[in-house]
Amino acid sequence: MAGGGVGASAAAAATIPEAALRSGKPMPLVGMGTASFPLDASQLPATVRDAVLRAIDAGYRHFDTAAAYGTEAPLGEAVLEAVRAGMVASRDDLYITSKLWISDTHPGRVLPALRRTLRNLQMVYIDLYLIHWPIRLRVEQETPSPVYDNDFVMMDMEGVWKDMEECQRLGLTKAIGVSNFTCKKLNTLLSFATIPPAANQVEINPYCRQNKLREFCKEKEIQLCAYSPLGASGTIWGSNAVLDCPVLKHIAVQKGKTVAQVCLRWLHEQGDCIIVKSFNERRMRENLEIFDWELTDADRQEISALPEFRGNRDFYVHESGPYKTTDEFWDGEITGPQLKTC
Repeated sequence: MAGGGVGASAAAAATIPEAALRSGKPMPLVGMGTASFPLDASQLPATVRDAVLRAIDAGYRHFDTAAAYGTEAPLGEAVLEAVRAGMVASRDDLYITSKLWISDTHPGRVLPALRRTLRNLQMVYIDLYLIHWPIRLRVEQETPSPVYDNDFVMMDMEGVWKDMEECQRLGLTKAIGVSNFTCKKLNTLLSFATIPPAANQVEINPYCRQNKLREFCKEKEIQLCAYSPLGASGTIWGSNAVLDCPVLKHIAVQKGKTVAQVCLRWLHEQGDCIIVKSFNERRMRENLEIFDWELTDADRQEISALPEFRGNRDFYVHESGPYKTTDEFWDGEITGPQLKTC
């Protein structure tokens, strides 16, 4: 494996800032995502395992997975190998996030789902467990999968959250949170939560800035985490709009940085945790080179003037479901049409 050895890996990890959450250990503010769309299922385990080992070597200590990604098992195998190889002292040196899939967002199915996740990961606990989406799939899935019919029903948010709280009380996860929740849905959750959510993972990038949600989360002490920070190019919901944006390209040239680094630096300056996904070792390392320089006020103003739209917007909108329009699902927060260029 290429890299600078254990000392270099630890030194790189030490440069990544952390955020204290409501519970559990501090969260490294850059994490590696493991979702891949599309990827040959027969190649997925080895690809993810090797990528995670390269990422640990590069300095990553925060890894994001989900039941629906099919990457929990290879992530767990990589962690075991990293410990055996002395790349990290123990699993406790890593921050592991996973997510409850929509087929299990039902009271009574949360704890069994987390136990499956732990078996997949070969771990006794994870650091953060998130409700993946605020909706439920009517039909149970033996194996969580993003492939399903449009058979959605409203999630029993209070019942599911009580089960999430029990997962934390049992020590199976050190913190609990949500993903893809709007201000309105968070308000509903906070109205009955005994343990408030520690984090909310949502789409954030220069075209989907989430200013309203960020201010709400700061007020409620909920850490905002960004997925698709570079616009999710190559996925069915993303586009090249972020990476092809002339404004971002101009800033990158002025700074001697890549467009990706400009985007990630902008997110870091907002105080967000960044979930960035690349299995390419050079880009993995470049994505960590964002902490020793800053954007100017002029740069930030140019980014704030970009139009806003949401890429990941209508997967769970259906005429027969609880959310019949995009506005209903996202409660009117950033639902503009997707753009392809600046």
